[in-house]
Amino acid sequence: MLEVGGPRLEAGLRQTEERLAEVVAGHGDELAAHAGGSLAAGGKRLRPLLVFLCGGTAEPERRLVAAAAAVELLHMATLVHDDVLDQASLRRGTPTVFASAGRNAATATGDLLFSRAFAELAATGSEAGVRALSTASSALARGELLQRADAWAAEVTRERYLERCRLKTGSLFAASCRLGALLGSSDSTDEVLACFGERIGVAFQVLDDVLDVSGPTERTGKRRGTDLLDGTVTLPLIVASERDAELAAGDLKTAITTADEAEAMSDRIAATGALDEARAQALAYVAEAKTTLAELDLGSDQRRALDLVADGVVERYS
Repeated sequence: MLEVGGPRLEAGLRQTEERLAEVVAGHGDELAAHAGGSLAAGGKRLRPLLVFLCGGTAEPERRLVAAAAAVELLHMATLVHDDVLDQASLRRGTPTVFASAGRNAATATGDLLFSRAFAELAATGSEAGVRALSTASSALARGELLQRADAWAAEVTRERYLERCRLKTGSLFAASCRLGALLGSSDSTDEVLACFGERIGVAFQVLDDVLDVSGPTERTGKRRGTDLLDGTVTLPLIVASERDAELAAGDLKTAITTADEAEAMSDRIAATGALDEARAQALAYVAEAKTTLAELDLGSDQRRALDLVADGVVERYS
């Protein structure tokens, strides 16, 4: 997705993968198998990438690698727990821990990943860093509660939806940027870089919700409309309901009870033009993120790399 590189960044990401493998392997065979499977399922590693890019010119020494591993472990933990709550059978096209080993094993695996995330960061000795990750973790929990409260609700507003995106996704993107600045060579810029991260995180989530309605199964690893079937009210549905009075007046819980009905609803949402409007909203957040960087005196390579990350969020939709 991104053409961001260089020896320093490549070394940092490689060391992060090695550290993640070490962490998930060290807590008994059963947990190691489940956590290792979650790790092996892959991912874009955007959050570790942001840690290193926001670390400035600092070499990928132990503290930055620990921070990069910590944000990915926290992200993995939320995915495993989300799969328990959603009773999801697939994640990125592979069986979830919940599907393969059950609720108890999945809950324990998520708990392990959460605990190891904070252990990694605590080892850096950065009180501000631990506080940043703790703040993000709390925001993730609040966002999840909001999403559960909004399930199948017809009255969810755009503002409430975007706040959910900020809490559930933007907060960890922001923490990744802040940690890079705090533990790298640009600690005086952590607040601005955190704002950059939050905005691209919100854009990332909006576009992910667009993909749920429009993306082919071979690309997303799940059928279209999976979020709709779970009752998750996203921006495409909110916009479509504003444009389709009959859709707005309907009972979502009874209208979407099967995967086929979810795909049919995806087609109906797309027919209103809601996907274009949702994508435009995400693009606006990306533009704001890039404008935020103008406040900073960054090197040309660092600025270009961060711009590429922001643009890459949009390319993911294309």
